[in-house]
Amino acid sequence: FALFQTVRHGFPYLPTALAFDPVQKILAIGTRTGAIRILGRPGVDCYCQHESGAAVLQLQFLINEGALVSASADDALHLWNLRQKRPAILHSLKFNRERITYCHLPFQSKWLYVGTERGNTHIVNIESFILSGYVIMWNKAIELSTKTHPGPVVHLSDSPRDEGKLLIGYENGTVVLWDLRSKRADLRAYYDEAIHSVAWHHEGKQFMCSHSDGSLTLWNLKSPNRPFQTTIPHGKIQRDGKKPESCKPILKVEYKTCKSSEPFVIFSGGLSYDKACRRPSLTIMHGKAITVLEMDHPIVDFLTLCETPYPNEFQEPYAVVVLLEKDLIVVDLTQSNFPIFENPYPIDIHESPVTCTEYFADCPPDLIPVLYSVGAKHKKQGYSNKEWPISGGAWNLGAQTYPEIIITGHADGSVKFWDASAITLQMLYKLKTSKVFEKQKTGEGKATAEIVEEDPFAVQMMYWCPESRIFCVAGVSAYVIVYRFSKHEVNTEISSLEVRLQYEVEDIITPEPEIIPPFPDASSQLPSLKSISGSTNTVACEGTMKDSIPCLSVKTRPVRMPPGYQADLVIQLVWVDGEPPQQITSLAVNSAYGLVAFGNCNGLAVVDFMQKTVLLSMGTLDLYGSSDPYQRQPRSPRKSKQFAADNFCMRGLSNFYPDLTKRIRTSYQS
Repeated sequence: FALFQTVRHGFPYLPTALAFDPVQKILAIGTRTGAIRILGRPGVDCYCQHESGAAVLQLQFLINEGALVSASADDALHLWNLRQKRPAILHSLKFNRERITYCHLPFQSKWLYVGTERGNTHIVNIESFILSGYVIMWNKAIELSTKTHPGPVVHLSDSPRDEGKLLIGYENGTVVLWDLRSKRADLRAYYDEAIHSVAWHHEGKQFMCSHSDGSLTLWNLKSPNRPFQTTIPHGKIQRDGKKPESCKPILKVEYKTCKSSEPFVIFSGGLSYDKACRRPSLTIMHGKAITVLEMDHPIVDFLTLCETPYPNEFQEPYAVVVLLEKDLIVVDLTQSNFPIFENPYPIDIHESPVTCTEYFADCPPDLIPVLYSVGAKHKKQGYSNKEWPISGGAWNLGAQTYPEIIITGHADGSVKFWDASAITLQMLYKLKTSKVFEKQKTGEGKATAEIVEEDPFAVQMMYWCPESRIFCVAGVSAYVIVYRFSKHEVNTEISSLEVRLQYEVEDIITPEPEIIPPFPDASSQLPSLKSISGSTNTVACEGTMKDSIPCLSVKTRPVRMPPGYQADLVIQLVWVDGEPPQQITSLAVNSAYGLVAFGNCNGLAVVDFMQKTVLLSMGTLDLYGSSDPYQRQPRSPRKSKQFAADNFCMRGLSNFYPDLTKRIRTSYQS
């Protein structure tokens, strides 16, 4: 018997690098913890890990070869074989004296170019994975008359016209076109701003650089003395004819040509400094039109997907993959409004942090279609109508498929049902448990009875019965909600109960059994059951001691509930003598008898959710006491039928464990 990790759900944690194979149409994402996720068509999802745990700096596919090169922060290069079911490293190469800053593997080439922090470029044979011995030293590449070091290598690429020519970009603004055959520089270009990235025009006569002052420069190989075009796309034009003001650095630029229209220039960064609160943005320049796409998270990297893998043909870009810190977005370039594709991967699991999970196997077969049918109606509009472009890989359902469901509870009170029968998760249905409560009014602050400042609706425990479809949630603000499933929309009031669990420290003198009526009234230690509209929902003023009020207010007006899970009953623990209710630590439901039991460090309560009444509410000391405070004739709330189970429930626990209670009690008191 052994445990295997079969799949890893969710978005890669702290992503750092991105690569795409334009022929196989698969995507690779590297992370700060040395993990690589390989994604293809929905269902194709593979996870592998560098043993060193060092961050992945860069990834490069051997296009259409089923292999991938990774460069990691511990200055090692690895060649991964993707042709087997679990990818594995074939070769590794460690640099001891130099730090790797940039790698480039041309299409169908056997030479991998590796730039370093010292400004040197090494060449690795991709088949044997050893250094070829050919090194382009920085002092040979730059002019001998310049004494200063050009900085690390920030870019390497081969000329689209001639693979024997390598373009090297150095951080301080120097670009060198190196002739690999004659081992000398063909051309040198200097610019007084630091370079972040370089991109070729497909004909190989021009290249574009992006700089730290928010400018783009376009260079011609015939006249390398100065750029023939300099623009600051987001810079404001100054009145007196000076050059536009500088902007934030353009971290990456891609320059992609089209046969039938103007070329696309796509870049990240470069916004003006005066807009302090601007979100991270990707800018798409197409002819004279400039489109700025604002993102929800910082941009880690982006890649333009083109129709051809050959660098010397018209590129014909059709989409941009944008890797964000917490999301993956693909933009459709073929439509003028640049819509995004609907993402088929379940990467929004942690949209709100996951606070609890439950897994169910062998569910009734009709359950998944039913949940999907009520969840599918909430589809968003405005996505691209084209197919998801990352469509590579083969994916076959295994022979042993049975309905599996994973439920995740989240910090914002939402609950998501996922179909986990296949390898990847598919979202079936989302439920917002916070909808049963009134919105918190900000500003009241201390006056409310809240016990949790942030995320008052966080889900702590869930119970689900796939057969009866009863679903139960315990939340951080000491409440339990019972949900029933319905295919029909209803407009109804939400029933609510309040339960008082009190931990009595003084010695309790047990009254004579005869005194206690079969169902004691609200004055005893049983919870007070007041109507919804009663005084319990009033918020205590700051001066008075909070007592018998719940932490949150349940909505009192009728609520529209769409098909799906509908709140049947909200049970809330209340404040006791100025003490807030303790969080619920255990939850059990019996859907056959219509009972829900829950407890915390102060006691235990049992509620009949059919009749919406509290059957039992005991402090911890009563539970472990030697005498049973609830000795009474067993009596069923249902007059017609008498169940043995009711009898069993009412009798208390002490009859079953007389010898244990003394021990538990003494240890509990000590």
